[in-house]
Amino acid sequence: MARRFLTAEDVRSAKSREIVVDEQTLVTPQAQEAAAAAGISIRAGGGAWVEPKPDRGPDAERAQRALPNLPEPAEGGEPGGGAVITAVGKNRAGVLAELTSALAQAGVSVHDISQRVVDGYFHLILVVELDPGTSFGPVKQRLECLGGPEDYAVRVMHQRVFRYMHRV
Repeated sequence: MARRFLTAEDVRSAKSREIVVDEQTLVTPQAQEAAAAAGISIRAGGGAWVEPKPDRGPDAERAQRALPNLPEPAEGGEPGGGAVITAVGKNRAGVLAELTSALAQAGVSVHDISQRVVDGYFHLILVVELDPGTSFGPVKQRLECLGGPEDYAVRVMHQRVFRYMHRV
């Protein structure tokens, strides 16, 4: 079943002081901030909305047993480390600025950037390093909420997973 996202725009256009969402709805950090600022509560079913457990896919349990050297990340992610970020979508002015501004706000430094534009669509790859006090999970969540279905999509992968996937 496809998950739905509740965005800051959804919160700003709400006509009531309470938003009721499905238990599997992902509420973006920006939506949570907008709701708090507007005094709007977000509920799921009978109580307060709680972030759903990540869907690790049908092979998650087998992979966990087969790859013990890649433990499940701790809640919120481990502090520091590197990441590989990809963004793909329709080209327009300001996309790189949006991404790098979000990275700067999160305390992330960019080590390498590669970008190509073909027929009005871009593909951007950033190799970044998180400050030692910065947790991976919140950075990933904030970046993957950028763009939109008609604009661009962002994916963030921790460097240890990227290196493991591309080992020889």
